[in-house]
Amino acid sequence: MGNCLSISDPPLEDVSQKILKALPVETAFKFPSPLPTFTHQGGGFAKQTIDLGGLEVSQVSTFSKVWSTYEGGPNNLGATFFEPSLIPSGFSILGYYAQSNNRQLFGWVLTARDLSSNTLKPPIDYTLVGNTESLKIKQDRPGYIWQPVPPDGYQAVGLIVTDSSQKPPLDKLRCVRSDLTEQCEADTWVWGSNGVNVSSLRPTIRGTQAKGVCVGTFTWQPQNSSPLALSCLKNTKFDFSTMPNGSQFGELFQIYSPSIYFHPDEEYLPSSVNWYFSNGALLYKRGEESNPVPIESNGSNLPQGGSNDGSYWLDLPIDKKGKERVKKGDLQSNKVYLHIKPMLGATFTDIAIWVFYPFNGPARAKVKFVNLPLGKIGEHIGDWEHATLRISNFNGELWRMFLSQHSGGVWIDACELEFQGGGSNKPIAYASLHGHAMYPKPGLVLQGDDGVGIRNDTAKSKKVIDTGLGYELIAAEYGDGGVVAEPPWVNYLRKWGPKIDYNVDDDVRRIERLLPGALKKAFVNFARKIPDEVYGEDGPTGPKLKGNWAGDEK
Repeated sequence: MGNCLSISDPPLEDVSQKILKALPVETAFKFPSPLPTFTHQGGGFAKQTIDLGGLEVSQVSTFSKVWSTYEGGPNNLGATFFEPSLIPSGFSILGYYAQSNNRQLFGWVLTARDLSSNTLKPPIDYTLVGNTESLKIKQDRPGYIWQPVPPDGYQAVGLIVTDSSQKPPLDKLRCVRSDLTEQCEADTWVWGSNGVNVSSLRPTIRGTQAKGVCVGTFTWQPQNSSPLALSCLKNTKFDFSTMPNGSQFGELFQIYSPSIYFHPDEEYLPSSVNWYFSNGALLYKRGEESNPVPIESNGSNLPQGGSNDGSYWLDLPIDKKGKERVKKGDLQSNKVYLHIKPMLGATFTDIAIWVFYPFNGPARAKVKFVNLPLGKIGEHIGDWEHATLRISNFNGELWRMFLSQHSGGVWIDACELEFQGGGSNKPIAYASLHGHAMYPKPGLVLQGDDGVGIRNDTAKSKKVIDTGLGYELIAAEYGDGGVVAEPPWVNYLRKWGPKIDYNVDDDVRRIERLLPGALKKAFVNFARKIPDEVYGEDGPTGPKLKGNWAGDEK
């Protein structure tokens, strides 16, 4: 995000210059290639500022360092606290920025300008909510954390950090009129030590229709204390004018469309939904199981609406040869399916990228140094996975990518993503062997603890999809959304595979017999904790029944 970092103060003697130079935060992250200037055609996307309803905000990502600690937090590398700099003319600071030292400098805070004479006011005082004079940590100097005391009818949305015990000037920061604020909560952990925890903040209520706006600021919370009284902003205008139009969306997705790499041993690859239907997939109805119905290639004969009541489900072809062929998917036909959503008060655009697999393969376990196939455990027919790009409506920059992993997932900031070579801004994701959970780096992720758990193996191979080459827009939740015709299968709100109850005890006992005493005990303890999505065979629901369809990613 073009961050600018000025560091003018030498470190104290107990922190070596070598350590300082090694910290990733000392270098600002830059995308592999400069971003284009987006065509506007009268819209408000990527115009640098957004009117929230009498309060105009701008996203600032240039910073000057105020204070650093060099231990605690992620990777025990400490954190750095920054004052926003190069503030646009007429705009005011709302709060400072904090970031862990374990990654390159990459972030932003909102600054604001009053458009209606009374949306902003300076604080009437500051409260010292934290200082590090007595903390036994490596730091360049003590830091002091100040919470603004807002006038009546106004709220503080950020904190100030100083390297002096002297109170900051009252005109250093602005508080926001209460009707333009909403409740916020802790988001990502930034730093912690000696009972103090620092986290970034996000709106408590999030979703396609939620109006809360992330400010980019942080909270400081000592042990056994209540969260500070800080708020986020609220978009009271909320007319979706800041969202990308059709041509801008096309530009965005070509810039950031990710590639998904599959393990070289992956047998169960994705396919397009149309290929699945055209190659023998069947619709079953409860009570008429002996008479399944072939599905039309566009899904037009699937039941629409209703609820997931167990009345209908999809399944593979009946004949064995056809079943085995369809289970393996078809990369050549593959399409991903895009859902565009306003998020964080329409200050960001989410592009959810849905991938369909006809079959999810069996899981494998790692028990210390032994790798074990788990029989049928982990298998199910039909598998929906997704990644989500979160793009700033201020400037069109990618902020984060969400990667689905089994029943959850994780946000990865752009500065921690891997990108395709050759100056491309297209990120890379890796789908795990058989399970298709997505990860930002290749290797083994163990779903368990103490060297015992479900293996999630990822690796780069020739089996890959470039999502920008084969995609279909299936839904949009704003303006242009009215012209997006949702395919019939999107509104099929039942299971994409059958529920099959089978006794996995035989598989567990078979594996137990193969293991010596200590490993046997470790495996038995692990088997009791195998998550529900791995035990039992139950087809998933489609994208529209997932919580993130209208809500935020979990």
